[in-house]
Amino acid sequence: MDAPTFADVLEARRRIAPYLPRTPLREYAPLGRLVGATVLVKHENHLPTGAFKVRGGVNLVSQLDQEEREHGLVASSTGNHGQSVAFGARLFGVKATICVPENANPVKVAAMRDLGAEVVPNGVDFDEARELAEQLSLEHGFRYVHSGNEPHLIAGVATATLELLEDDPRIDAIIVPVGGGSGAAGAAIVAKTLKPSLRVIGVQSEAAPAAFRSWRDRALLEDEMRTFAEGLATRVAFELPQRIMWDLLDDFVLVSDDEIRAAQRAMIESTRNLIEAAGASPLAAALQLRDRLAGKRVALIASGGNASPEQLRDLFSSSDG
Repeated sequence: MDAPTFADVLEARRRIAPYLPRTPLREYAPLGRLVGATVLVKHENHLPTGAFKVRGGVNLVSQLDQEEREHGLVASSTGNHGQSVAFGARLFGVKATICVPENANPVKVAAMRDLGAEVVPNGVDFDEARELAEQLSLEHGFRYVHSGNEPHLIAGVATATLELLEDDPRIDAIIVPVGGGSGAAGAAIVAKTLKPSLRVIGVQSEAAPAAFRSWRDRALLEDEMRTFAEGLATRVAFELPQRIMWDLLDDFVLVSDDEIRAAQRAMIESTRNLIEAAGASPLAAALQLRDRLAGKRVALIASGGNASPEQLRDLFSSSDG
């Protein structure tokens, strides 16, 4: 797999522009006071599926050849990648099958079905769902769409950072959630092309640290997966995003699930937006790095807003603890 280039990102923007709107970049003074910096939020939760990954789905499905379109697609997902594939498949008239964990977010599962995908529950986590997707690909000839090892997906999601830097080239640091790493990899490709001094920082839950440990040790590693934040919930590292991050990512931090919960509450209250747990993790990282970010202009990637009512009840009922 060849890593996408900045030219691929420009092509991706051209492909997705007829189907997806630019998302807003907004400054929030309450978040700035918390961090001690100027804090802006890139609202990927405003995209049609409520998450950044749809940029990659549209870019990838638009480039399928006729044989791939006829066979259809299969993917595994905790929700946002599946919605991305389902959205792109419906847009271009392709059948999609999405394998999900049995306890997957019901809001995301319903959205995938509403987009016309067949949803197949399997296993306790993303990786068990992934194993079924790979099996179905072999059995039925589906085109398997990996959630990280896909150059077209990475080029697509990188268009968010392209928009961000066009809207505010003064940004000093971008903090990006990492599950598989496509978002951070794409952000780094764009940032290091347009503004090499800009720091790109990844964040993952310490309860699911496989990507962090793989980046730190420069090796593809597996680890536990106990986080409640499904967008960060991978227990194996993905080769292509890791290779890009090894070359281009400036820093990577781990935060606790409790820190993510506190950040999620703060982001919902301060932005008046629905922000899912993974989308709030950049604020948790910014608070951990506040001494290094003091006085800087910092962009947080709100990667998604697909929180279920049950998750929100749990989030705010636990706010006293």
